[in-house]
Amino acid sequence: MTRLHRPTSDRTLTGLAGLDQRARHIFRKLVDSYLETGDPVGSRTLSRQLATQLSPASIRNVMMDLEDQGLIYAPHTSAGRVPTEAGLRFFVDSLLEVGAISAEERARIDAEIAASNRPRRFEEVLGEASTLLSGLSHYAGVVMAPKLNQRLRHIEFVNLSPGRALVILVAEDGAVENRIIAVPAGLPPASFIRASNYLSARAQGRTIAEVTRLVSEEMAGLSAEVDALSAKLIAEGIAVWTGEESEAPRTLIVKGQANLLENATALEELERVRQLFDDIENKRGLTQLLGLAEAGEGVKIFIGSENRMFSLSGSSLILSPCRNAEEKIVGVLGIIGPTRMNYARIIPMVDYTARLVGRVLS
Repeated sequence: MTRLHRPTSDRTLTGLAGLDQRARHIFRKLVDSYLETGDPVGSRTLSRQLATQLSPASIRNVMMDLEDQGLIYAPHTSAGRVPTEAGLRFFVDSLLEVGAISAEERARIDAEIAASNRPRRFEEVLGEASTLLSGLSHYAGVVMAPKLNQRLRHIEFVNLSPGRALVILVAEDGAVENRIIAVPAGLPPASFIRASNYLSARAQGRTIAEVTRLVSEEMAGLSAEVDALSAKLIAEGIAVWTGEESEAPRTLIVKGQANLLENATALEELERVRQLFDDIENKRGLTQLLGLAEAGEGVKIFIGSENRMFSLSGSSLILSPCRNAEEKIVGVLGIIGPTRMNYARIIPMVDYTARLVGRVLS
């Protein structure tokens, strides 16, 4: 069953207190119709859709109450109404019924993510997941994983020239990362060997974050195993991967931005999509937003101006963390699309893919 992270806002509480069952039913029908067609919904349309016999006049009275609550509004001069961002949030938090992923979508995700027998690198699995989500949803798929979450096989220091050394990290999946660091001039070769042996012995099967914690705990007694120069080299090598200068290196992949253009019809929507592309180019902002999904449980939904990054483009972001066999987060994946998307279908799709990718990356 899909778990939803449902924050409860003051506006949501106000909406719940002010809506009776009839008003909730009409509001749900209005939102369902809007999400399906993208068109403003009028009272006559709702009267034909409702199972109970309500006149258009009675429905208009309810719609006026919903408008007073700030849940719907009339775009331009249209007689119909569409949900506000607050209305969509109320719908997602309180009225949305999320079912299971369809058998067809489950089979396709299994076939493309889990069924491959060939060895794949960490980034390759993420790229496949992003492309798959984009293809299934017809929006943009996005995945991110802190490189600090990769399990390591080996760490090595290589002396390049006086005052410069190369730190090489080899992950269990074969991926190689390296950084150049400044070191004291005149370090003897033995210091590089000792530092490499010390860190490699602790790195196997651990993430760089776990190695950092372990080294920090052992730092007081480090002199018992290595000399002072080797200890300084170890500290410098760890700092370059975890300090502020590293900017928390992450693998970030976005696929299918063109789908957003295909879904945009009006000139105003095209301008919003162009703004969204500019937002996506700001990798720091997107990385910070994705990082929010690492806290808490379940699928998270960010709607429109609820997040600063998408305040101008009017987009929604549905995210789910990927957890390994030890329930540790190894990445985040999701879908970027317009606020008018089929949340009931997209949410279980993202949730299932995240669970599967977490198992594969384990």
